[in-house]
Amino acid sequence: MANRTVRFSMGEIKKVMQQLLNALFFIHSQKILHRDMKAANILITKNGVLKLADFGLARAISSGNTTKRYTNKVVTLWCRPPELLLGKRNYGSPVDLWGAGCITAEMWTRNPIIAGTTDQMQLNLISQLCGSITPDVWPGVQRLDLYNKMVLAMNRSRKVKERLRPGIQCPLALDLLDKLLVLDSQIRLDSHLALDHQLFWSHPIPQDLSHMLSQHKRSLFAHRPRVDRQTRPTSTAVDTQYSNRVF
Repeated sequence: MANRTVRFSMGEIKKVMQQLLNALFFIHSQKILHRDMKAANILITKNGVLKLADFGLARAISSGNTTKRYTNKVVTLWCRPPELLLGKRNYGSPVDLWGAGCITAEMWTRNPIIAGTTDQMQLNLISQLCGSITPDVWPGVQRLDLYNKMVLAMNRSRKVKERLRPGIQCPLALDLLDKLLVLDSQIRLDSHLALDHQLFWSHPIPQDLSHMLSQHKRSLFAHRPRVDRQTRPTSTAVDTQYSNRVF
């Protein structure tokens, strides 16, 4: 995405999105949370096979009657879901699906769709895109640790489709992204339902990436702009080894 000479067709974007959702479906079915969804952790081989990388922050999903409390200081800020920004610690697979929505939207727009520099700014930008964070649209949100400690915008209407439409002219793609970028994690689309979305069964169907990638003769990491290293936010985690990692 940083290399402007790389152009993804609609079918190719669908293929990337489909493979990413398949990867999430697999790890979630194995009771694993990734917790570090971001574009830099999505690798694609020269044959067009997507690899979900970097499981340094991954954790096992709690099962049965056991409820685990994780740190909420995970996921690079631009892909961090609202429940983590508001202090939720007993979370599950929906945190990865929010990141999948942010990443795949960026494939169309070629820019991050929610690029804050602080937790407060990130919440403000989320509200501008997804509407105000209130108990009416997210029952129980007022019980999260940071709900009354953050300044939350009021009277904001949801504008996911409206704001993304200039860069994403496919109504089905807009519909899927709208269902992934849902404030309330309890009703956010999971990977299984996302894979069954009509987007992947409509023309053009997901298209193999190998032909497009064959036109590029060297690793696309070489095209990464220097400015990204200076301006993109770092991942936040309790482990100090991750504190200086760039997006």
